[in-house]
Amino acid sequence: MVAIPGSEMLGSVLHVISQSLLIPVIVGLLAFMVYAIVSFGGLISEHSSRIRFDADKTGEIIKGISNPGTPDKIIEKVNKSDLPKSSKEVLIKIASTPNIGPKSREALARKLIEGEELKAAKSLEKTDIVTRLGPTLGLMGTLIPMGPGLAALGAGDINALAQAIIIAFDTTVVGLAAGGVAYVISKVRRRWYEDNLSTLDTLAESVLEVLDNAKTKTAFAVRS
Repeated sequence: MVAIPGSEMLGSVLHVISQSLLIPVIVGLLAFMVYAIVSFGGLISEHSSRIRFDADKTGEIIKGISNPGTPDKIIEKVNKSDLPKSSKEVLIKIASTPNIGPKSREALARKLIEGEELKAAKSLEKTDIVTRLGPTLGLMGTLIPMGPGLAALGAGDINALAQAIIIAFDTTVVGLAAGGVAYVISKVRRRWYEDNLSTLDTLAESVLEVLDNAKTKTAFAVRS
């Protein structure tokens, strides 16, 4: 077989690059595994302190802010509720703007809710990255040592082959484990955040309606 000029040099460069990636891959897998374990502990802690808002609880809050429907009463009812702190802040900001127009208030509410959506997406980014890159690094950790291992097999060095296979299997297991744990965390938290955002969106619409009705009543009373 005729060798292509320069192919040996390029092959050597590729070999050096691939072998130099083994240590960063192992370090990355260890970091992913530690992060996955810490995040799983945070998920358990968040679950123990989380208060789920079903339709009944949401309806109770809506009734509370609708009667008598003044901005001060809305803020008071929101502060006394068991809503997450970030949701309270959004509703209070909306209720604190009774003097602006309805369209401006709706735009503000939409912007605040979009901000909460971005916060939720940012919170899920890290575990989503581990979900994607964990198995990828595991595969890289499997393939990188197999080259020298097969070369050692050709030279009759069984011990070097065994060591390469051990590294390959270990990196695969760690990568899959980190990715699996991160996937569960992302899946559960995404469901929680979607539920919180749905509740926040419903309450924001209710606050907007209450403020609009209150402004209409005030204008009618002034005209009378």
